[in-house]
Amino acid sequence: MQKERKLLIAGNWKMNKTAAEALDLVNGLRRELAAVKEVDLVVCPPFTALGHVSQAILDSNLRLGAQNMSEHTGGAYTGEISAAMLKEFSVRYVILGHSERRQYQKESDLLVANKALTAHAAAIKPIVCVGETLEQREAGITEKVVGDQVRGSLAGLSKDQIEETVIAYEPVWAIGTGRTATAEQAQEVHAFIRRILAGLFDEATARRIRIQYGGSVKPSNARELMSLPDVDGALVGGASLEVRSFSDIVKNSI
Repeated sequence: MQKERKLLIAGNWKMNKTAAEALDLVNGLRRELAAVKEVDLVVCPPFTALGHVSQAILDSNLRLGAQNMSEHTGGAYTGEISAAMLKEFSVRYVILGHSERRQYQKESDLLVANKALTAHAAAIKPIVCVGETLEQREAGITEKVVGDQVRGSLAGLSKDQIEETVIAYEPVWAIGTGRTATAEQAQEVHAFIRRILAGLFDEATARRIRIQYGGSVKPSNARELMSLPDVDGALVGGASLEVRSFSDIVKNSI
């Protein structure tokens, strides 16, 4: 399928895979997806596997992403990872503001925005996550919640920086639950986010920004979701942990 924006499909491995397991997975993906040119492909292993995966994907069509990073460039921040540390492993993308970090680590929109600015300063492309809970959707405030997150999490970014930023819409109620937003629900929120971006920047800029969908993406629903006009890829969780399922998602999206 031909789209205005090139699809970006990223695998978020979360807290899974030892270094050895990560190597097995990424070597399998290299074999299965070697011929794919139509889609940008990103794998986001845990920090402990970044070095191994970075070496394994040299000269391949796979790019490396991290699952988080600090807003600080260095210093007395025990347990944190800086952009410079990620760059050492040729990390190109970093997931910021994932709903699990917003929930468990209480990350705010302001913190996510500061992290995004730090990522851009290091020439790392942020994948900024937004999305509503089931309670918020049922209360009819999806647009307010998502709109506030988009505006807050992108605050301070320039037009050049936003064009190098990926937005990931992940309805929290669909993450790891097996529930997926319907095509209509996904397109509706993606189009809404693009309107927000047009208001923050301009129409032409908004048309260039990639907005991924995340939330129980699997081979059986990838084709329908990726064909939607304002869906520009996927941030895949559980289905990215197996060679076959992730590869099939990619192939079904082309």
